[in-house]
Amino acid sequence: MHGPTPPLPLPTDQLRFAMPPMHDSVEDERRHRKERLAGALRVFGRAGLEDGVSGHITARDPEFSDCFWVNPFGMPFRHVTVGDLVLANRDGQVVEGRYHVNQAAFTVHAQVHAARPDVVAVAHCHSVHGRALAALGELIDPITQESCAFYEDVALYDAYSGVAVDAEEGRRIAATLGSRKALVLRNHGLLTVGDSVDAAAWWFLSMERSCQVQLMARAAGRPVLIDHKLAVATREQLGGDLVAWINYQPLWQDITRSEPDLLG
Repeated sequence: MHGPTPPLPLPTDQLRFAMPPMHDSVEDERRHRKERLAGALRVFGRAGLEDGVSGHITARDPEFSDCFWVNPFGMPFRHVTVGDLVLANRDGQVVEGRYHVNQAAFTVHAQVHAARPDVVAVAHCHSVHGRALAALGELIDPITQESCAFYEDVALYDAYSGVAVDAEEGRRIAATLGSRKALVLRNHGLLTVGDSVDAAAWWFLSMERSCQVQLMARAAGRPVLIDHKLAVATREQLGGDLVAWINYQPLWQDITRSEPDLLG
């Protein structure tokens, strides 16, 4: 007696797998970036990354490359909609929108964007575990698979001179970041960049968790470092912006399905 014939595998081209979309017009791409920006801000709000009026995500406009969309000053992350977003030029002057921009934060973002034309989005928040690691003046250690994504791809801005409000400070921060995807600002917090809003947001969320794990592991004992070659190999597999984009998609789907008003 033979059992039933097992079902045949489906052709892979019949299976869904999300990839970054292509856009037919600059208007479509602008709308896409704004939607992703509003969504990321709400995700950050859910994650408790907001601290008063501190914390920003910026997204480069696809047409006016020296102008950047940003969250309105003083508006809770979890209330931001696409229509609330503000467009500011490199000098922090509002060119579209109804709200002010936090000049201290925007100065840093604008200089990072200027130094990195490959970067679409910059994320910076005063997160709890990021600030704790920043207070130690340390980088992310390769102690987990996730933290290896940042291995030798994070810099330390080893200075603190108060609230960053001038362009020169922003330029120093951008120079320290260099070609990397993340920065620890000593006594301040974390900053991440990406070639999409999704990637920059994912790197920030993952970096914050990596800080948390590192602090917890050190409090419990002596973490075992992953070997250099393995850490590099893992970074090559997991440390690219496309992988970050893919990792972020469940968060995007969740926030848009549960809070569709953000698209308004």
